[in-house]
Amino acid sequence: MTQVTQSNRATKLIASTFGVLVGLAGINHGVFEMLQGNTVPDGVMIAAIGPAQRFWEYGMETALTLIPNFLVTGILSVVVGILVVIWAGWFLHKRYAAGVLLLLSIALFLVGGGFAPIFMMLLASLTASRIHRPLKLWRTLLSGVVRRFFAKLWPGVLVVFVVVFVISVVIAIFGWPLMVFLDAETAFKLLNTIAYGMLVLMLLSVIAGFASDIHAADKQIKKGWSDDH
Repeated sequence: MTQVTQSNRATKLIASTFGVLVGLAGINHGVFEMLQGNTVPDGVMIAAIGPAQRFWEYGMETALTLIPNFLVTGILSVVVGILVVIWAGWFLHKRYAAGVLLLLSIALFLVGGGFAPIFMMLLASLTASRIHRPLKLWRTLLSGVVRRFFAKLWPGVLVVFVVVFVISVVIAIFGWPLMVFLDAETAFKLLNTIAYGMLVLMLLSVIAGFASDIHAADKQIKKGWSDDH
């Protein structure tokens, strides 16, 4: 029988997309931190966007940093963010790629890359660990009509997530377009609601990607069997 090699393309695209977004978020935080100059923060919890750069009262982008200097932590956040983008975009096929992505993401978090992508970076690393492995557990969980349903969501649900993520970042920084017709407090509450919606979209993206890869693997197996007969 023809040997079938496991290659989960949807899984790789999900992990890569999540990783790139985490890196870009870190770069975004870093740029605003650098704009605050060679100053010392009040503690490890910081507002990446300082009062002088803020576009609306809730546009602070809270972050954590172990570096007691806004300029230095901003530079490190940008540098590590770029490394995360490069690794997630071009090197997830490598051995130990998931572990390296996790370590880079943790480093980004510790130098002011922000809180928002924490769940995304964990999910990206866990998803990346499945790129070259058979999805046995998910094959059991996603059986029959359930698998077909989620496979049909791919890749649309990932596209929707990316669009919502970009919109949420714009709102978080500028308050626009919510501040056009809502007061600041209501806009902030709605932004938090959108964040919960993104968590759901992230999970749906992973499940849909797994379902798509299982379906593709089944087709490859059938093709290999057909070629041998």
